[in-house]
Amino acid sequence: MAAWGIVAAALGVAAYSLLSWGLMAHAPDHAWTVLALFGPLLAGLSLAGLQRRHGPTIVGCAVLAVVLVVVWQRGGVDVNRLYVLQHAAIHAVLGWTFAITLRPGSTALITAMAERVHDQPLSAGERNYTRALTQAWVGFFVGMIVVSLALYAVAPWSWWSFFCTVLTPGAAVAGFAVEYIWRRWRHPEFQPVSMQRAMQAWRQHGNGSA
Repeated sequence: MAAWGIVAAALGVAAYSLLSWGLMAHAPDHAWTVLALFGPLLAGLSLAGLQRRHGPTIVGCAVLAVVLVVVWQRGGVDVNRLYVLQHAAIHAVLGWTFAITLRPGSTALITAMAERVHDQPLSAGERNYTRALTQAWVGFFVGMIVVSLALYAVAPWSWWSFFCTVLTPGAAVAGFAVEYIWRRWRHPEFQPVSMQRAMQAWRQHGNGSA
């Protein structure tokens, strides 16, 4: 991906985050708000399922779409709880994706990605670092769930919606930036990797290719 493409994608995510926050704060029970928050998630998962021809993913997305429509039409349900559940479910899936690769005998997710983008075999230090980084991202996803539930329990809804739609993606971006600075400072021996190669490694991992 070219630099302008990365910038455009970042601006698009920022704009979507602000739009979602505005809708959730001022019109949480409207149909277009439900569509704005759940539509992209379902569309992305459905597209991934179709591309990989993974039947359970496709069926699961279809069932979830029907459930959301039925729940919204029947009413009498705290729609805000659906948003909290969506936020928690996304981070739980992401956390599980990273955590399952930390089992004994398995290769940590970020270690596997690093092996794809580096020309030389990883050193012992690099393998330890990438495994620890995988663990750190698991902690990040779990932390997002804990903070989300705590805010929903004790804070106004506008606080939670701001955390979900603005602070959560902002924290993820900050995490990438801090890790990059730390790695360049503490581990200058690590081979620099472009964003394009890193994204290619992520797609290859998702496709299960070597």
